[in-house]
Amino acid sequence: MTTLPASGRIDGPVLLTARWVVGHRDDRHVIYDDGVVVFEGDKVVFVGHDYPGEVAERIDYGNAILSPGFVDLDALSDLDTTVLAFDNQPSWKKGRVWPKSYMDRAYEMYTQEELAFQKHYAFAQLIRNGVTTALPIASLFYREWGETDAEFSAAADAAHELGLRVYLGPAYRTGNSYVDDNGKIAFHYDEERGFKSFAASLAFAERIEGLASPLVRAMLAPDRLETNTPEMMRRTADAGRDLDIPIRQHSCQSELEFNRITGAYDMTPLEWMDSLGVLNERMLLPHGEYVAGTRNVDRPGRDLDILKNAGATLVHCPVVSGRHGGFMDSFSKFRDMGVRIGLGTDTWPCDFIQNMQVGVMISRVMDGSIDSVRSEHYFDAATLGGADALRRPDLGRLQAGAKADIIVIDMGHDRIGHVIDPIQTLMMSSSGRDVTDVIIDGRFVMVDGKIPGFDAKAEQERAQRQFDGVVARYPERTYGHPPVEEIFSSSYPRYRRGV
Repeated sequence: MTTLPASGRIDGPVLLTARWVVGHRDDRHVIYDDGVVVFEGDKVVFVGHDYPGEVAERIDYGNAILSPGFVDLDALSDLDTTVLAFDNQPSWKKGRVWPKSYMDRAYEMYTQEELAFQKHYAFAQLIRNGVTTALPIASLFYREWGETDAEFSAAADAAHELGLRVYLGPAYRTGNSYVDDNGKIAFHYDEERGFKSFAASLAFAERIEGLASPLVRAMLAPDRLETNTPEMMRRTADAGRDLDIPIRQHSCQSELEFNRITGAYDMTPLEWMDSLGVLNERMLLPHGEYVAGTRNVDRPGRDLDILKNAGATLVHCPVVSGRHGGFMDSFSKFRDMGVRIGLGTDTWPCDFIQNMQVGVMISRVMDGSIDSVRSEHYFDAATLGGADALRRPDLGRLQAGAKADIIVIDMGHDRIGHVIDPIQTLMMSSSGRDVTDVIIDGRFVMVDGKIPGFDAKAEQERAQRQFDGVVARYPERTYGHPPVEEIFSSSYPRYRRGV
């Protein structure tokens, strides 16, 4: 390749070739052995064999896969703290739910500068793992209430700088769970405060949509279902309809949520949303684990029919679900009945390939069948499922007219081993570390594993310092205020120098 200009773009048609090209034909992915992809500007102009035209640049990636970029509908955009809950439970004793003593004086645990850094750091990691379109997610556990315009304006700047395609929206809520003085989970609501937060998020969405950026779009991000009231849900759905933008509503994801909604309304979470008239094709629903009619919920309900008819998309996050001992039941069941399914990472590392691998394995265990889920089913969810959820037929596929969002996955190194089929081998032997090059909107944003302006070592060290600062403050936000050593266990006895 000739030296890239600072813009990362090459004038004129660019031809890419590799051992395998995942193209799109007759409404499905296909594999072109020794195929080519040609793009010009921000659009793909040709996929297949024997391109007849002249090109400005030709790049041969050799023993690699040229693939559409992954669409992450629940993309980690802060310093992941789920690691703190990995071996430290129950969550209400480990600072994952505010005690009342902290809720009464909750404050921002990150500065604006730290929040801006987190977005830049996380966005670069997504690119490194082959994600070309992301809907960021961060935790409100460390916020005074909701997310802010300033934080997401910085996120928009980071996306433009790095070249990541994003849908942004500050999260908002009308309430939160907390641990009362007797060690019981309770709920606090402040609807007026929630409406102010929603109004600010809506103003952000209107401004972002008005910019008509090719990379940065808006979404609405109400927090967990149990933290929102019926009126907030209705206002959100109306605003999403008026602006014609996605709404991501975390739901059907925990026993706490399920019990809260069924106890208050005598309906399942999906039945409740359906009764409010808020479910439609714009709705993205992580995580889909507590759904009536599946083995996870011992209660009758209309959930499966509601999902089938609403047109909403289940956002499946296999790694984070599996880490917490849960899983969607089941990918094959939902897929076979026509429910739309996309994927999200929602944790560190944001390794999309690992996410698919874990999904295939646990889905087969859940189903008790090796035949119920195939490699291409998860690959479809990672690409077409996410694109269709956003109603973007120009994403998630490589065909003429689609956006030039292309990733290169190296299959030629010795860790991969022998290959019989590129996608099946991807699900068995590869990882996000094998993504070497990323093109988004026709711009080379990562080349040979390097992202311009991103110093991986320096940013990781800064992230660790920031993470350590938050962990040190965990006692004040944990029920009973125990010391850090009691909140977070050690795998084995620790011996430190001088002690």
